[in-house]
Amino acid sequence: MNTLQVIPLTLVSLFAFAANSVLCRLALNTEQVHPADFTAIRLLSAALTLALIVAIKNKATLSKISKFGSYAGAIYLFIYAAGFSYAYVTLGTATGALILFACVQFTMLLKGWLAGVKMRKQEFVGMSLSLLGFLYFVYPELEKPSLIGCLLMSTAGVAWGMYSLIGAKSTQPLLDTASNFIRLLPVVLIALVWVYLTTGLQMSLPGWLYTIGSGALASGIGYSVWYAVLPYLKPSIAAVSQLSVPIWAASGGVLLVAEPIDLHLAVSASVILGGILLVILARQKGK
Repeated sequence: MNTLQVIPLTLVSLFAFAANSVLCRLALNTEQVHPADFTAIRLLSAALTLALIVAIKNKATLSKISKFGSYAGAIYLFIYAAGFSYAYVTLGTATGALILFACVQFTMLLKGWLAGVKMRKQEFVGMSLSLLGFLYFVYPELEKPSLIGCLLMSTAGVAWGMYSLIGAKSTQPLLDTASNFIRLLPVVLIALVWVYLTTGLQMSLPGWLYTIGSGALASGIGYSVWYAVLPYLKPSIAAVSQLSVPIWAASGGVLLVAEPIDLHLAVSASVILGGILLVILARQKGK
């Protein structure tokens, strides 16, 4: 894959990550979709899409899909998806994306340090700056209903960070991801039966489209594209590029969900993402 292919495909995958936040907010806030409905249908549509992609690539591989992935990865994936959906009941698009990707980076960096990776001065400064920015961001939420949303999205971010650490060791990331989604199908089907019996899955047509779009397009195809280009990206470039997702999500929130971007959020995002960028650059310099 050459550079002219890598750049646009990378952008497509980053837009897909941001689209998950926007589509979730559109479904939950605009169309009043229940977060349980959204989570179950998103996971189901993503699993079916990934299974189809695997089958198109190599039909024989699909019958052996259980040999890939892991139950640990599937559990982290489920915690992320459920926390993500329920958090967006009270959080804005940009707020949720900022918390999610900050916690993903915090988790991955902390895991490295706990494993014995030494912290350089620039890394310490960057991490401290990010944590201060995060505390500054969360403090005004302590007396608001969105505190629960912050906690749920933080949990989702930690789960996604742990899932990413498992995925970093993968030699077949697409197959592992597809397998993890497919492993969740029994839980998803039970959830769908429960939802149908309690609420009847009453959703508007736009609600269905937003939810299926989040699963099939933003998750299924988005993850597939990301894993296709990941081997061609330096780790530092991959990490830095993900820091742009909250910005794209914020733009989508403004344009599609009519959510304002206030000064507090802008300052917090600048400090948090700037601190993480310092850490990433320090690690790249050390290598």
